[in-house]
Amino acid sequence: MAGYFITLEGGEGAGKSTALGTIREWLQAQGKDFVLTREPGGTPPAERIRELLLDPDTGELAPLTELLLMFAARNENLERVIRPALAAGKIVISDRFTDASMAYQGAGRGLGRDPVERLTDLVHSDLLPDLTLLLDVPVEIGLKRISTRSEGPDRFEQTRPEFLERVRQGYLEQARRDPQRFAIIDAKAGLESVGEAIRTVLEERLK
Repeated sequence: MAGYFITLEGGEGAGKSTALGTIREWLQAQGKDFVLTREPGGTPPAERIRELLLDPDTGELAPLTELLLMFAARNENLERVIRPALAAGKIVISDRFTDASMAYQGAGRGLGRDPVERLTDLVHSDLLPDLTLLLDVPVEIGLKRISTRSEGPDRFEQTRPEFLERVRQGYLEQARRDPQRFAIIDAKAGLESVGEAIRTVLEERLK
């Protein structure tokens, strides 16, 4: 029995942590067998790459270097976590996946689609998410939410609003290209409204 691959995407301050909790609670209530992972990360080596990428002390990286590191971590996550779980018939929920690379490095860093698509073909040409939940929030609202956190901003959250707006538009372009896979969630709404929208999509796709 094949598994089902769900990815959760969104810019800074979109509320992905809360959304993941909603997804987890819904799946538990339905008695579904699932695995949670994140990108970059998911395995010990990939988590070390995550630390490098998110640490403000890393400073600037060449956009292609950043992209290659993302895909290095992604390949580990795919080989050690995602593919085995799907092969076992489980639902996999990943906090970010390749759409994030298209948005952050492709659109945000200005690399364009081509290098992201080439690496996608190399690493997982045979695998795409079955469902992508895109939490869409205006940049100014996302930045305001980040400013209230107790921990300091990570390396991506420190970037300028213009970069984050390019990221947002990159995500929306991905959704326009693949409307069957994407479900756009209005993340500027209240927590209950966002949660209800997520549960509605899950009901439609998984029941």
